[in-house]
Amino acid sequence: MAHLKGGGQRHHKVLIVGGGSGGITVASQLLRASPGLDVAILEPAAVHEYQSGWILAGAGLLPYEATHRPESAVIPAGAVWIQDRATAFEPEAQRVITEAGETLSYDVLVVAMGLQLNWSAIKGLPEGLGHHGIVSNYSYAHIAATWETIRGFQGGTALFTHPATPIKCGGAPQKVMYLADDIFQATSGVGVNTRVIFCSALAQLYPVKAYNATVERVAARRGIEVLLRHNLIEVRPEEQVAVFEVRQEGRDPFREEISFDLLHVVPPMAAPDVVAQSPLAIKGQGGWVDVDRLTCQHKRFADVFALGDVSSLPTAKSLAAIRGQAPVLVANLLAQLDGRPLEAHYDGYTACPLITSFHSVVMAEFDYNLQPVSSFLVDPTQERWSMWLVETRVFPWVYWHRVLMGRLHESRFLKPFAPLVRWFGLALKES
Repeated sequence: MAHLKGGGQRHHKVLIVGGGSGGITVASQLLRASPGLDVAILEPAAVHEYQSGWILAGAGLLPYEATHRPESAVIPAGAVWIQDRATAFEPEAQRVITEAGETLSYDVLVVAMGLQLNWSAIKGLPEGLGHHGIVSNYSYAHIAATWETIRGFQGGTALFTHPATPIKCGGAPQKVMYLADDIFQATSGVGVNTRVIFCSALAQLYPVKAYNATVERVAARRGIEVLLRHNLIEVRPEEQVAVFEVRQEGRDPFREEISFDLLHVVPPMAAPDVVAQSPLAIKGQGGWVDVDRLTCQHKRFADVFALGDVSSLPTAKSLAAIRGQAPVLVANLLAQLDGRPLEAHYDGYTACPLITSFHSVVMAEFDYNLQPVSSFLVDPTQERWSMWLVETRVFPWVYWHRVLMGRLHESRFLKPFAPLVRWFGLALKES
C-alpha cells in the first residue's frame, strides 16, 4: 500500500484521521460494505501498536513482537495512507490541515485519534519516570523496565495509582497491580515483604456495581490497601514520596504524602491538543469530540463522526468499545453519504478483561445502563481461567486477523465460544 506525503490540496470522500484501532477498523468495514469508496487515512506513525497486549507482553505472557506491526501492513486494500499528522481541524470549511502543510478536504470526516497521556500534569513525574522505583506500563518505552523493576522488587511499599480523568482500558491500573502482587507473593518466602496500596482518584474500584463487588473481594483476598478519592498530583523522586490530593465527602480537599519503594503511575489523559483546541471539541471537559451517544455523529457538524478514545461517547475507553461502535458509525456514515436517516444505534457496549491473577480474568462486559452483559452466556462477574485463555491466546489473534480487517461482529464471533466456556466449568473458587 503506497503512502503519500507533501504539501498541496486534495479531496477525499471519506477522510479518517487516526490509523489506530478505531481508524483502521472503520476503514476496513467501510471498504467491505462499499468497495471502491474513496477512503483516506491520515496517520503519521510507521508502526501500529496492539496496546491491549502491552501488559501481557511485559508480564511475559505474550511475545513483544505480537504487539506491533508495520502500519503499512494494516492499511486496508483500497484505502490511501497519508503519512502525516493533523495540525488543525476546520469543520466549517470541511478540511483538515496537516503538519506538512497539506489541505485535505472531505465529504465526511471520521476522527479516531485516540487520546494523549499528560505525564507533565503530575509534578516531578516526567523527570522521575524510570528512576527511583517509578514505573508505568502506559509508556511502551518503559514496559520492559517496569516489569524488571517489579520482578526485582526487594520489598517495601508498592503504590499503584489511577487518575481522576477517563483513561484507556480503565481496568489496566488494577491488572498491573494484581499481576505484580502475584510476583511479590511468589518471592515472599525468600524474605521479600511488601505492602501494596492502590490509590485511586475515583470513588470506587470499578464503575459497574457488580464488577466492583468482585474486585473488592480480589483486593481484600490479597490484603491490598485501597485508598479511594486519592489523586496523584506530585512525585518527589529522590525522596520516593508521592503526593495525593484527597477529596472526601464533608471535607475540603487536602494533601496526603505517602512514601514508596515502588510507584506504578497511570498518567492523566485527555483528547489530543489538536482536537481539544478545535471546534469539534467539548470545551473544558477533556476536549473530547462532541458526538451523539447513539449515532456517533457530531452534534453540530453532520459530516463529522468520531469513535473510540477521542470521542465523548459516555462509556469505557477500550478496544471492545470500538468493536461495538465501528459498525454503528459505518452504517450511519454511509447513510449520511446517501442522504438517508441515521438508524443504527450504539448501546454503549464495552468490555474490560480484568486480569486478577496469572490464571484468572473477569471478562467485565456492560452497556450504557452499567449492567453486566455476557457474550459467553456465563456469569461475567466471576474470575475464570477460560477468560484468561481468551484474553491471552484468543484476543491477540482476533485483533490482527478479524478486528482490523473489518471481519469481526462481536456477537457472531464470541457466542460460538460459549459452549466451550461452559464445558470447562471455568469459575474459580473464591478463597
